[in-house]
Amino acid sequence: MRSVTADIVADLAPEGSLRASINLGNPVLAQGTPTAPAGITVDIAREVARRLEVPVEFLCFDAARKSYEAMRAGQADICFLAVDPAREAEVAFTAPYVVIEGVFVVPRDSEFTTAADVDRSGVRIGVKRGSAYDLHLSRTLEHASVVRGEEGVDEFRTQGLEAGAGIRQPVAEFAAKHPEVRLVEGPFMQIRQALGTTATRQPETVRFLRDLVEELKAGGFVADALQRANQSRSLVAPPA
Repeated sequence: MRSVTADIVADLAPEGSLRASINLGNPVLAQGTPTAPAGITVDIAREVARRLEVPVEFLCFDAARKSYEAMRAGQADICFLAVDPAREAEVAFTAPYVVIEGVFVVPRDSEFTTAADVDRSGVRIGVKRGSAYDLHLSRTLEHASVVRGEEGVDEFRTQGLEAGAGIRQPVAEFAAKHPEVRLVEGPFMQIRQALGTTATRQPETVRFLRDLVEELKAGGFVADALQRANQSRSLVAPPA
């Protein structure tokens, strides 16, 4: 791990504390409340601040798009988002620390059995506005269309859509509670969750973050943080 220089500290925490944007809308990555957040993203943010020897300040949001906008507006120094081409112009990402899956939920009597089946003309898919899977599906769907809302599964249910999209863990929990729907088991995407900072940061600063993430994966920090949050250690991303 490269040493932390005074230039890195000044570049990454110019306000004297590390401002971390946390998305509480993804229960795999963050749990708790805005005043007492927890989870792997919170643990990583604290570790970054510890290496910089500065305090950490959490800015909590209920959606990835709000976390992203906080970064764009200069309100946060680091963020935790899925890597996506639509974000890379503004955010310098590390390699992913966690990989999760995007899956579909459909009515129990639906004919869809694979993720590929869902991309048909006339099919409407509920998505969380600005989420990684909204960005991905908006870019890759050839026939189906997306319906955006605060939660994809809520739009799916309330509007009687043909499918809803989301992260496997909460979507599976939703399906388990509603017998009239079921999960399409195969994922439609791999969601690569990474640590990010603004693309205007110095190359040395970005290298520090990228090296740190690799160290935290290799040393078991990420796996241990997942386990503490009752998430599977198998979600740890492979080495870059």
